[in-house]
Amino acid sequence: MAELISPTRMNLLQRTNQLQVAQQGVDLLKRKRDALVADFFKIVREALAARERLTAAARQAYVFLSLAKAVEGKEALEAAANASRRDVLVDIEIRSVWGTKIPEVSVQGVRRAVLARGHNPTATSARTIESAAQFEELVEAILQVAATETKLKKIGEEIKKATRRVNALEQVVVPRIRGEIRYIAAVLEQRAREDVFRLKRIKKKLEAKERASA
Repeated sequence: MAELISPTRMNLLQRTNQLQVAQQGVDLLKRKRDALVADFFKIVREALAARERLTAAARQAYVFLSLAKAVEGKEALEAAANASRRDVLVDIEIRSVWGTKIPEVSVQGVRRAVLARGHNPTATSARTIESAAQFEELVEAILQVAATETKLKKIGEEIKKATRRVNALEQVVVPRIRGEIRYIAAVLEQRAREDVFRLKRIKKKLEAKERASA
């Protein structure tokens, strides 16, 4: 309640400074939010493209897997898969957007040559080799989707936070401070008028005494 504030010039100065800081905070948060929104929509386009790539890669990979399985048999494919099993290296760098840390994920060499997979080219069918290549493309597409959607989630959360803070400042903090400033200014103005009125009364009394003593 504004009425609970001591209506002094010091408090008026403090509230004026607080209002200036709050308005600067609103401006900075809006600029941060705008930068994040621009980044968000850029990554949305990347995410949509990644999803399309994933859908196409999955379709192709399972077509080639079905063909290879039908011709080579399940055991041959499992043997080839076990021979080519390995870890996938993922690099994560942190990019800062207005103080918000955004993870940038990059994948190192998912797709490999036939010999790098551990396959014997003379003993492995072309269908199995192509199926392995298609699934490596699928893994790369999955990782790309994961990377873009991780960024989207992080940026989306930060946009929500910035929006909540802007709303809190604009709808709660700034109106409260302005109300307090109006209250203090009104009380000080009333006191000033009363002081002027008292001074006039004192002046009239002094003038009356002077006339009486003359």
